[in-house]
This record gives sequence, structure tokens and C-alpha cells, in this order.
Amino acid sequence: MSDLQKLVLASGSPRRVELLQQAGIEPDRLFPADVDERPMRAENPRSLAKRLSASKAQRAHNVIVKEPEHSPGFILAADTVVAVGRRILPKAETMDEALHCLQLLSGRSHRVYTGLALVTPAGKLRQRLVETRVRFKRLSRQDMDSYLASGEWRGKAGGYAIQGYAGTFVVKLVGSYSNVVGLPLYETTSLLSGEGYQVQMGWHAGNHP
Repeated sequence: MSDLQKLVLASGSPRRVELLQQAGIEPDRLFPADVDERPMRAENPRSLAKRLSASKAQRAHNVIVKEPEHSPGFILAADTVVAVGRRILPKAETMDEALHCLQLLSGRSHRVYTGLALVTPAGKLRQRLVETRVRFKRLSRQDMDSYLASGEWRGKAGGYAIQGYAGTFVVKLVGSYSNVVGLPLYETTSLLSGEGYQVQMGWHAGNHP
């Protein structure tokens, strides 16, 4: 395989893998990069998404480049941040965190930012930031209790997954839907193709999920 067609995804997210597959791209390797995702003091949501995606891509690159069988390829990383104003919502791990997120999102607009970072075969870092605006309906206590019971919120930025039951909460969405899922497809494929990755090669082979 050409180095220009070798892709490492610096993530273990099944959602991001599925989105890449939707675009006809099958990562050659998954390399979840473990980084501290806590915001820095006074860090805004946009800066956090950019910093974390770059950190994940660089962390993966720094490890992979030392492997004996290493050959240059692309390393793609992404990080998604949900925010109400400047307030960054957590990736909910407890029911209390998820409930707090839903209470903040209820009847309001919020923004979803995804930072994209790509390390090229030449070792250069390329970045993009994508923003989507989402408005939720006013959530009843039953809405929140039922969603909490589903467990879908666990580990999700902002305490919800738009591709699941929470899709019924969305009144309005302006921007990229796939960005809210976790990987903006237009910007991702544009970033890859701009650096020489042949995004549509899999289409000719019929590699569609």
C-alpha cells in the first residue's frame, strides 16, 4: 500500500470509524491516544477542541514513528466539545453529570465544535475546526428520566448522542450533522484529499458498509 493511502485513526470511537466507513474510508489502524482532556484555566471551547485533537494526533505520531515496522502514513485525530456559551460541558460519565447537561441544554441553543488534526506522511500538522449550532426543545422531566435510563449518554460530549434517541430533542441544527456525531465528513475528506489521500479510491472497489 502506498504511504499516501495508509491511515491511522487516533481514536477508539466506533462512531468515528462508522463515519469514515460511510465515506468509503477504512482506517488501517486504530490508535486511541490517551490525553488529559480537562480544559485549561479560562480555555474556551474552540481552543480546547483544537488543542486536544492536535495533542492526540501528535501523541499517536510520537509513538508510531518509533515502531520498528513504521512507515509514513496519515494520522487523523478529532475531538468534539459541546458548549453553552463559553461553558464547556463534560463527556458525561455519571448520571448526575448527564442530568446536569440535559438541564443546561433544555430549550436552548448550544454549539458543537470538532477539532480535526492530521499528521501527514511528511510529519506536518494540518488542522481544521468545525462548528455546528444545535437547539433542543424544552425537555420535560420524563424526557430526561427516559433518556438517562437509556444509557446512551455515557461517555458522550454534552451527555447526549444525536444519532440516537436524543435526535428527537433537536428542534434546529445549523451546520454539519456528522460533526455533532463526532467527525465532520466534508471537512475530514477535504483535509485528507488536500494532502494527497485518495478519498474516493474505496468507492470504485465497492467498499461501502
